[in-house]
Amino acid sequence: MNDENSSRSVSPVPPVDRHGRPLRDLRISVMDRCNFRCPYCMPEATYHEAFRFLGPGERLDFDEIERVARIAAELGVTKIRLTGGEPLLRPGLPDLVSRLRALPGIEDVALTTNGILLPRFAPALHQAGLRRVTVSLDSLDPAVFAHMSGGRGELSAVLKGVDAARAAGFEGGVKINTVVQRGVNDAGVPDILARFRHTDVAVRLIEYMDVGNRNGWDRADVVPSDELHARIAALWPLEPLPPRYRGEVARRYRYVDGAGEIGFVSSVSAPFCGACSRARLSSDGKLYTCLFATTGTDLRALLRDSAGDAEGDQQLRTSLSRIWRQRTDRYSEERARHRISPHGEEKPSRREKIEMHYIGG
Repeated sequence: MNDENSSRSVSPVPPVDRHGRPLRDLRISVMDRCNFRCPYCMPEATYHEAFRFLGPGERLDFDEIERVARIAAELGVTKIRLTGGEPLLRPGLPDLVSRLRALPGIEDVALTTNGILLPRFAPALHQAGLRRVTVSLDSLDPAVFAHMSGGRGELSAVLKGVDAARAAGFEGGVKINTVVQRGVNDAGVPDILARFRHTDVAVRLIEYMDVGNRNGWDRADVVPSDELHARIAALWPLEPLPPRYRGEVARRYRYVDGAGEIGFVSSVSAPFCGACSRARLSSDGKLYTCLFATTGTDLRALLRDSAGDAEGDQQLRTSLSRIWRQRTDRYSEERARHRISPHGEEKPSRREKIEMHYIGG
């Protein structure tokens, strides 16, 4: 009896992967559906009206999500981000937020959304404990926005969503994610920055990445962050900000004139795999250890085959720890080797990667 009680009082040893990286962040896709059809994520040609998405019984329910998050927190996770698809399509999301916020060890729960439904849900989400919201917005030009959202969204509705989040109390906790593609929306980047200068909304400029298999990615479409930085600094001088924590994805800068800050996410030109501490849980319960993963580990079967008791939790804990300890992912750092032939020319990737809407960005 004493030995049993003693063993239960010992906290699990936080796992590190084979490159010495700890598990700190868990991104949870709560919905594989989306009300946009962004060409770089869910192109209309593939995700048409007849496409079969997951049924309700195929997605993890909130009890199962909470259970995975609780065990992950015991293994060192402190931050959770809810993603999709479009996470606000998932009914009852504020309830899940409040449950995740109550977990011991979880310090932060954030949300990534296209913003369309924020006017309806922002107050309830904030009341539930959500404190950070990231809105995807690729252009302020209505025609470019329509192209980049697959013709499904209204620009004015997204901007109303940003305003609703700020009004609900997310001041300082609202960010804009802009995926920049050469010849598509890069000329309009200063317009987005100008709109949110002198506000508490930070814009993050993301290099166009080869996520999934269906977006027709070409390196020529990437605008390197250094090039963007030079363009922006010519308009508004910038100065660097120090990282707020190890593994921070965005390189942050502030405007010298005090008009706020921006960030650059440079997965292609300056990969940051070496400090990556993120795991991703798909809406159907598979755990992935990289945004560019080819396969994941099915936790849904384990969740549904094992009881939610100490023995079942130990099975889940062992599985999560084993998955992370075996992790070797560093795709972005190896991208050039994957895609450049011995003669120097670009070659198509043969890796069948998981589509982004299943595991979030």
